[in-house]
Amino acid sequence: MDAFAPIPPEWTNKAVHAYEFCCPKCRSTSLEAVQVWINRRSPVMTEEHRRKWQEFYYCHCDSVWWAWSSDRPPSDLHNQRDCNSM
Repeated sequence: MDAFAPIPPEWTNKAVHAYEFCCPKCRSTSLEAVQVWINRRSPVMTEEHRRKWQEFYYCHCDSVWWAWSSDRPPSDLHNQRDCNSM
């Protein structure tokens, strides 16, 4: 499954909007999802004129949820990279 495929997978039809960036059923993070699809064909513009997309997640608990890309929590990868360069 290509996360950037132009046509959504069938499982996205049963997705529920997660208002926190995790599975509403089991609270797993997006990193724990079994499958991911990002709807890049229909961006929404924010008040700051930035794009955001719907990100769909098929959770290991069989729940399907989506959230806005702009709701994604900040990544700690930048901090990890800084620590490794010392």
